[in-house]
Amino acid sequence: MKTVGLVLSGGGARGFAHLGVVKALNEFGIKTDIISGASAGAMMGAFIAAGRTPEEILEIAKKASFFNLSHLLFRKAGLFDMKAFEEIYLEHFPHNSFDKLPIPLNIATTDIVNCKSVYFSKGGNLAKAIMASSSIPMLFEPVELDGYMLLDGGILNNFPVEPLIGKCDKIIGVHVNSISTQVEHLHMKDMLDRSFHLSLSSSVKVKETLCDLFIEPPSMSRFGVLDIETADEIFEWGYRYTRGLQTQIDELKKQLNEH
Repeated sequence: MKTVGLVLSGGGARGFAHLGVVKALNEFGIKTDIISGASAGAMMGAFIAAGRTPEEILEIAKKASFFNLSHLLFRKAGLFDMKAFEEIYLEHFPHNSFDKLPIPLNIATTDIVNCKSVYFSKGGNLAKAIMASSSIPMLFEPVELDGYMLLDGGILNNFPVEPLIGKCDKIIGVHVNSISTQVEHLHMKDMLDRSFHLSLSSSVKVKETLCDLFIEPPSMSRFGVLDIETADEIFEWGYRYTRGLQTQIDELKKQLNEH
């Protein structure tokens, strides 16, 4: 059997769609052998790599209020501290090690000093790597790790397919930031979000060609990046869209079974 790599984009609360997609892929009999993720994709990818089911991860994320900043009381210099998230990750990953994960995991971060992407895939720094990859600029302080000052991996690479090249036979990419053009009102936060993802769209289109199956649920911009209240709806949206891709997935399964 050939191996399958899974790329999970960033996207804040839209990352719940990753879980719906993975649930559908599991039902189609697609097994993931290696994962690469940025920001929300790194968060969800870590739990998937640990062997948790999509439904379990959804409940963990809702209970922990991922993407909801109201429960974070620690502040430094006007920014939120990531300590509360570190406690959550250490609770669920007590080994705190990439090497203990059943499925290999690659996490993309941004070195804000040297202006480059830095990837983590081994060693006992799992919790801090997840924190760094999801450390949104202007909200969180940079995370110090291995001599780097790190922020959200999505700043430079919101769809980190590169770590999987040459490490698996087939790549499935999941991008959860499709932009709807059916909009009645645009608030400032909407314009900032749309501008950020529009600036990344050309690079994502190039990377799409590196995937054997590219899954992009439509109109994801209608969900706010910090809107955890719609977690169940986002999960279901990703699930139902992927269930509708049976023809493409059947073709991929055929290729995986070829000798």
